[in-house]
Amino acid sequence: MNDINGILFNIAQSLPGFLLAIVAHEAAHAWMANRFGDPTAKNEGRLTLNPAAHYDPWGTIFFPLLAAFTNFAMIGWAKPVPIEVRNFKKVRQGIFWVSFAGPLSNLIIGTVSALILAAIATQVSPDWEFYGISIRMLRFSVFINFILAFFNLIPLPPLDGSKMVSAFLKGHALRKYEDFARYTPLIFIGAMVLSFMGVQTLSYLLMPAQLLANWTMFSFLGIFGGL
Repeated sequence: MNDINGILFNIAQSLPGFLLAIVAHEAAHAWMANRFGDPTAKNEGRLTLNPAAHYDPWGTIFFPLLAAFTNFAMIGWAKPVPIEVRNFKKVRQGIFWVSFAGPLSNLIIGTVSALILAAIATQVSPDWEFYGISIRMLRFSVFINFILAFFNLIPLPPLDGSKMVSAFLKGHALRKYEDFARYTPLIFIGAMVLSFMGVQTLSYLLMPAQLLANWTMFSFLGIFGGL
């Protein structure tokens, strides 16, 4: 029972950071697409931070809860925003920046979360009744956002990183790269199965995100004089 209570407590603490991460990610795609001349996502009500507009049953509920109950970080995805690249004023630039906008939003949120965490940890009295919960919630927000950013920057179709790479490819090279998309699900399923079997595949894959998250938090703590 204590384990269940601990998992539920961690879910409650990580949920705000998780929802903000996936919602901002899709809203950023929609905002950048609109900037490059494609209002499709905006017209469908996706240029918003309202979680209801980006809800996906598998990525927003099932997978994050499965991850949480198996002691992984609460991670998932929102419903992808619709993009019509034919509407872009500059197609290749549009593809690159619209794809990068999602991970960039997570890097920004993760960095701001680390800044606020450091400010509270060093400038607020530990006697404040919300001190502990605030630190834990912000810490979850830092890690979830950095992990989501780095995961989406992996250059495997159909992740954002692959679209950023494809913006620089043409002709035969582009077709071969897009053909590789058929193998992506197998790669991710294999990595997840190995992780569940005790081979820390995903942990090693996402280690740069965890290291950068820790470095960012400790850097801000140092700036505020907390180290």
